[in-house]
Amino acid sequence: MGTVAENIETIRARIRAAAKRVGRDPRSVRLVAVSKRQPLAAIREAMAAGQMVFGENYLQEAQEKVAALGQVVTWHCIGHLQSNKARSAAEIFDCIETLDRLKLAKGLESRLAELGKTMLVLVQVNVGGEAQKAGVAPEKAGQLCRELQQFPHLILQGLMTMPPFVADPEESRVCFRRLRLLGEELAAQGLLGRHGPVQLSMGMSGDFEVAIEEGATLVRVGTALFGNRSPGAPKFKINPGM
Repeated sequence: MGTVAENIETIRARIRAAAKRVGRDPRSVRLVAVSKRQPLAAIREAMAAGQMVFGENYLQEAQEKVAALGQVVTWHCIGHLQSNKARSAAEIFDCIETLDRLKLAKGLESRLAELGKTMLVLVQVNVGGEAQKAGVAPEKAGQLCRELQQFPHLILQGLMTMPPFVADPEESRVCFRRLRLLGEELAAQGLLGRHGPVQLSMGMSGDFEVAIEEGATLVRVGTALFGNRSPGAPKFKINPGM
């Protein structure tokens, strides 16, 4: 595996190729570098290569990284977020991709109002119906999107999903397509697309090209970019509640 900078360039080339295969503008797809449990040196190398969006799963780890690296890049929360962590999350993240319930939205809105800050959010949808995964059921996504309209500090941009794990990325295509169609349906109802093009966060290291072919605008890539976390990398304190 190459350096972080080399891996980023390879992934960008794959993003461009996947977009062009289906007649999409490659600039409509953004790479979210999944930096959870990666050392600061690796993140700095990615930043030096021009990567400006990073995804973190754990609140305490993200707090430490933001404190060390600052807000010169954009930080996305891509892990399950407990409602009692909403206030802290509102302070450090630029985008919450995993909003899946009203109670969490209320907590975020309350703190954002105090800060005088707006935040981009995506509604997480459990398209695969997996009991062990967070996310609102597809048939309830519209109701949550309607409820979110009451919060002026939450900027609802779109949807996010994590399909069931499969060995063949082609098997994830149906889940990605379901999310795209759901996004189109909600946009037609006026629930999405009020703040610009609908954003769809879907696809990871093993299947992001299929996700792009099905309409992804955000792809969350970690292993293909950073490689597996090395045993000697700094260990961040992980909050098991997030």
